[in-house]
Amino acid sequence: MERTAGGAVIVIGNGEMGSAVAQALAAAGAQVRTSLRGRSTESRERARRAGLSVIDDDDELLRGAAFLLSVVPPGQARAVAERFAGPLKRAATPPIYADCNAVAPATTSAIGELIERSGASYVDGSIVGPPNFDRSRPSSARIFVSGAQSARLLELKGIEWIRLEGPVGAASALKMAYAGLTKGLTALGAAMIMGANRYQVAEALKTELNRSAGGILRHLSNTIPSVPRKAYRFVAEMEEIARFAGGRDTGGTIYEGTAAIYAFLAEQCGSPSEPLGSPAAELLDFFARG
Repeated sequence: MERTAGGAVIVIGNGEMGSAVAQALAAAGAQVRTSLRGRSTESRERARRAGLSVIDDDDELLRGAAFLLSVVPPGQARAVAERFAGPLKRAATPPIYADCNAVAPATTSAIGELIERSGASYVDGSIVGPPNFDRSRPSSARIFVSGAQSARLLELKGIEWIRLEGPVGAASALKMAYAGLTKGLTALGAAMIMGANRYQVAEALKTELNRSAGGILRHLSNTIPSVPRKAYRFVAEMEEIARFAGGRDTGGTIYEGTAAIYAFLAEQCGSPSEPLGSPAAELLDFFARG
């Protein structure tokens, strides 16, 4: 195994994507650390099985580390940066801080200013794809990076890094445009299918999509069935895309609307064992039939 030179890698974020990033780096030989303050015993056991070092004191966590990757929901990105601003300032040699979250260019630039005031270098990153970094799969995730220090991330094995020529904000702009198209189309499809259900023309809609817009139907079939249970994750992301898109004339209000659609679908979900609310259940039924 080829180990990353120059120190450990910290991954902050223990959700599905953060865990996938940490495991991919650890499997490639990196010394990966994380913090699990406030997390469950089960989370600690998963980290142990993945070969991660768990250090809950932030100053100790940073000691000797080369990189810190923030992989959290977009609404938490600023809070993570604020949490580490003090420890980074106190660190003898602060790690490069890479924000890999789905945030607008303006958001990542503001976070970058905060991190650089602490004395650390900052990289803008964005993850495109599912939480799987196995390159033998055509749909595996990749991480785009930009900014003056972004080439340093290419040292890390186990992840396909794509360096964009451009300043901080370029990688986030790509993520916003990509997710705006893919998840935006999913939200629009959900809204129109719910409308078709209300007017009892869902079957006719599905037949016509299959006849004349098969690509759209395939996209919706691959994405909508999993949306209700994870729609809460996409609300803040759509709000960031609205910020990226700009004002009313350039599409910002479209994404304010998609955020509201995802928030509505999230409201239809109770605990995993509870049935979905009627609109979301009918949405899934649309794809289950025929």
